[in-house]
Amino acid sequence: MMEKNIVLVCSAGMSTSMLVAKMKEEAQKEGLSYDIRAIGSTEALNYVKENKTDVILLGPQVRYLESTYNKELAGLDIPISVIKPQDYGTMNGKNVLDYAKTLMNVE
Repeated sequence: MMEKNIVLVCSAGMSTSMLVAKMKEEAQKEGLSYDIRAIGSTEALNYVKENKTDVILLGPQVRYLESTYNKELAGLDIPISVIKPQDYGTMNGKNVLDYAKTLMNVE
């Protein structure tokens, strides 16, 4: 099975790293080999340009960056979307992981 790389973009990274931990827990339960990381919005674009990334999820607090990311990363064919505020607010790792899988067309 191919490893998938999921990048969560946030403003500072504190709450998002909690969500990453919950997503990793869920991926492990499902036996998935996923690299899931939270990266601050200032470094994320460069990171994605230099590292294989399968999906980018924006924290609700940085949703305004979606169009910038779509423009900057247009040629890379990486799905970019905003995490649902209710899943983010409740730190629902399973829902966010399922959403990432949907965006990557993974069952």
